[in-house]
Amino acid sequence: MTLKPDSPVRRELLKMLGGLIGASCIPIRADATGSSLLRRPIPSSGELLPSVGLGTSRVFDVGESPQDREPLLEVLKLLTGHGGSVVDTSPMYGRAEKVVGDLANKNGLGEQIFLATKVWTRGREAGVDQMEESMRLLGTDTIDLMQIHNLVDWETHIGTLRAWKEEGRIRYLGITHYRVDAFPDLEAIMLREELDFVQLNYSILTPAAAERLLPVAADRGIAVLVNRPYENGAVFSKVRGMELPAWTQELEISSWGQFCLKWVLADPAVTCVIPGTSKPRHMLDNLGAGLGPLPDPAQRERMRQLLVQA
Repeated sequence: MTLKPDSPVRRELLKMLGGLIGASCIPIRADATGSSLLRRPIPSSGELLPSVGLGTSRVFDVGESPQDREPLLEVLKLLTGHGGSVVDTSPMYGRAEKVVGDLANKNGLGEQIFLATKVWTRGREAGVDQMEESMRLLGTDTIDLMQIHNLVDWETHIGTLRAWKEEGRIRYLGITHYRVDAFPDLEAIMLREELDFVQLNYSILTPAAAERLLPVAADRGIAVLVNRPYENGAVFSKVRGMELPAWTQELEISSWGQFCLKWVLADPAVTCVIPGTSKPRHMLDNLGAGLGPLPDPAQRERMRQLLVQA
């Protein structure tokens, strides 16, 4: 879904962003140029994917009470209503798969979500059982992206994923990790196997993926999902009490969250960044990073030095 500059949805986003400034005391603003949410192609298919998505680790592991679930439903509605689609989950994330499935399917959001989950177990049969359970919990018979979580028994599962892709049970396959010390293994698999996606950690404080993995992904035609763009909140600890520099206005940055996400998205090898949140106002703020200009190399270096020295 793309927001046209004069669309009612876009006007609603502008209105909501403006209204939330006073309510949340978080500086949220929309793109001033009239551009729509940045989308990038999945190299293996050419399908365009919105560049800002949603991670569900911890934040979607909740019970069934309305108090717990209503904010999460609002997060999903804001994501899909304003041009986003990617929702990443996993059996490792407790009740997150069930929560995503319940909220999406009971509220007519299922068709608007690009659903990514993972297999996280050892053994072929155990992997098949786990993926079928994920489908049941998510309420779907087709998953957009199935990933091998943290490379657990990847040599076993890769064959199953290829078969499921041929059968149409999944549309894309990939691998994931969240630590820099796993990068050599990720790179070896990326060079050896035909993958649609790789998910990895990449942030303004931990830019190591740019050294080898992102160039390999670009060369091999592998889409990149970025996890941990905020370093589990470490970036916000570093900038607590700091004001955004005036020069960030030319990049239409209105929060430190957007500062970090725009830095990540400025690498053309990155397809989509998936920060996790359970707060609607943060979802809106994250979406703002996919609007307007991205920093050039000199600006990116200036941004990085600002945070490194903070």
